Amino acid sequence: MAGRGAGPDFVEALARGLDVLACFDARHRTMTLSEVAAATGLARPTARRLLLTLTELGFVRPSGTAFALTPRVLTLGMAYVGALGLWDIARPHLESLVAATGESSSIAQLDGSDIVYVARVSVPKLIALRVEIGTRFPAARTSQGKVLLAALPPTELAGALAEPSRAGLPPHRDRTDGELRDELTEVRARGWALANEELAPGVRSVAVPVRDGAGTVRAAMNVTVHAAETSTERLLAEHLPRLLRTAGEVSAEWALWQSRPHVEIPIRPDGAATA
Repeated sequence: MAGRGAGPDFVEALARGLDVLACFDARHRTMTLSEVAAATGLARPTARRLLLTLTELGFVRPSGTAFALTPRVLTLGMAYVGALGLWDIARPHLESLVAATGESSSIAQLDGSDIVYVARVSVPKLIALRVEIGTRFPAARTSQGKVLLAALPPTELAGALAEPSRAGLPPHRDRTDGELRDELTEVRARGWALANEELAPGVRSVAVPVRDGAGTVRAAMNVTVHAAETSTERLLAEHLPRLLRTAGEVSAEWALWQSRPHVEIPIRPDGAATA
């Protein structure tokens, strides 16, 4: 992976350290030095130095002959979520939605060609996929991803679709580019998207946009059901109206939160406020 940086200020060592953190996931909770080196494409000595550095920083811990992430890595993602102010606003609404539907609900944002989950309220269900905060899936195969892709201008959409997925899922036969763009046009027009067992067997979901104070789609909220328990007709007739109402409430409160009279002034090293 060396040499991927496009600019003179690209720090390859930092990128390699982030690669090491990113190679751990739900299927690889502990990894040996050899496994980390293979997953990141790094030489074993380089991978070893990075793992030991991350251990000293508290992001990684030894686990027998292997390594595992520590809870401290959550600070990297939660700083972003907390800065948005979205979780504090969305939580009571998500909880009310889940109580009304009896189904799990999540909020995700777009990252390249993937979605990443940033908020979730779940109920115990036997569904094929495990979802946690930070989980990523290919956007084009999810209801939330379709909502987020549909909101992009044409040039940004082309760029997002051109990026390879980093979700780590096995190959899947996707629709053609033209078919996907046609579906995204429909999603944009009607204001919601459906994913019917496209991500995994038995997983069916509907999603709608969450907007910021400027009306820009910044996230997507969904309701996920088991296909054997809930038909598409029931999902759209019963759960979609509640989902639309909930997303509207979250968007309205988020807009108020963003307009609050609060400004942070950066402080210079000498302790003085900057202009």
